[in-house]
Amino acid sequence: MKKLFVGVSLLATSLFVFTGCKEQKRTSLKPGKTNGATGIAYGDKKSDEGYKVSDFEGQPTGPNLVFIEGGRFTMGTVEEDITYKRDNLERTVTVASFYMDETEISNMDYLFYLYNIQQDSTREFYESALPDTTVWASSMSFNDQYVDYYLRYPGFRMYPVVGVSWIQANDYSNWRTKAVNNRLAEENCGGKKGGGLSFGKKKKNQGAEGLAAETPVEGSRPAIETGFVLPSYRLPTEAEWEYAAKAMIGTQYIDENQSNQRIYPWDGSSMRKDRGKNKGMMMANFKRGRGDYAGIAGKLNDENIITAEVYSFAPNDFGLYNMAGNVNEWVYDLYRPNSYQDFNDLNPIRRNDYQDDEKLYDKENFNSLIDNQQRVYKGGSWNDVAYWLSPGTRRYLDQDSSTATIGFRCAMISVGTPQ
Repeated sequence: MKKLFVGVSLLATSLFVFTGCKEQKRTSLKPGKTNGATGIAYGDKKSDEGYKVSDFEGQPTGPNLVFIEGGRFTMGTVEEDITYKRDNLERTVTVASFYMDETEISNMDYLFYLYNIQQDSTREFYESALPDTTVWASSMSFNDQYVDYYLRYPGFRMYPVVGVSWIQANDYSNWRTKAVNNRLAEENCGGKKGGGLSFGKKKKNQGAEGLAAETPVEGSRPAIETGFVLPSYRLPTEAEWEYAAKAMIGTQYIDENQSNQRIYPWDGSSMRKDRGKNKGMMMANFKRGRGDYAGIAGKLNDENIITAEVYSFAPNDFGLYNMAGNVNEWVYDLYRPNSYQDFNDLNPIRRNDYQDDEKLYDKENFNSLIDNQQRVYKGGSWNDVAYWLSPGTRRYLDQDSSTATIGFRCAMISVGTPQ
């Protein structure tokens, strides 16, 4: 009996040693200390020899960003196509996870950008970045106060920036990428934490791609392999924007079933809250009809004659504010009426006129307005009726143009599992 007990103990000990020594499955967060394909040890992080593997706890969430879990959804308009364009018919697509700004870029955000590029870039580029405040001007409307004060007066700090073209929005995104990564470099590479931004000295003929500055890491951007350099900020694709606006995650039932489709970024076909102390109040900032921008004094409904502060109204189920109304928003895509049938069904985008050449539209002979300068904008604005607040509706404008009804927000890819 004693021998049997000893034998069982030895067997158990052997199994424990065997299983205990077995290396756990490698992940991006825990890649191990040796290379899985060769067994060769990675280099010492303190020395200059060998392949270095940085510690990585997951992609950091950039300032003002909200994680949007990707998935399948029905892209396209669910409203009656009153314009008869038939340019966004319903189809099923899948969008990968990404991040998006929880709010539209505000006047204060943009003024901060202008201040920094004024210090670190050419005068020509600074002037090209200035919003067009004359978008408020009208010969038959007294909007002079907005022309003079909307961008810079402190009372408008948290209102969405307007008068910004698609090109200017892209330049801002490029600068923001470098600004945020510069700050992360200071915090992670021995610089003084929270020590502010440093964008280097002005360079001759420096343009949008040359705004970057030297980082605290010997004057160069830290390598991507370090793990604390964020991917680029950019404008969202049309598919990403529409997916984030609908926020169908809030309609989830069981077994991949969804309880309903959404016309707007909230449930139901009404523009008003259907319960609570604010029952009957509008869910977004929009124009109810000709001459009716906010209701009557004493009972103002959406409470805003023009735009509203970027944190106004309740967020949708992804935590995003004003995905309907307030201001329209630029997206990355080039406009084509047939994109719905040309798109890939995974992460769809139209970045150029591939498969739909601009020559087919004959703009030169005034047979169309469509060319390779027209970019999509979505979401509806303070000056739009409810129809345009549906995420599936789409319009377009020249990428050099701007209006008092179009702003923007940024997006960023998500890499790996969010932490």
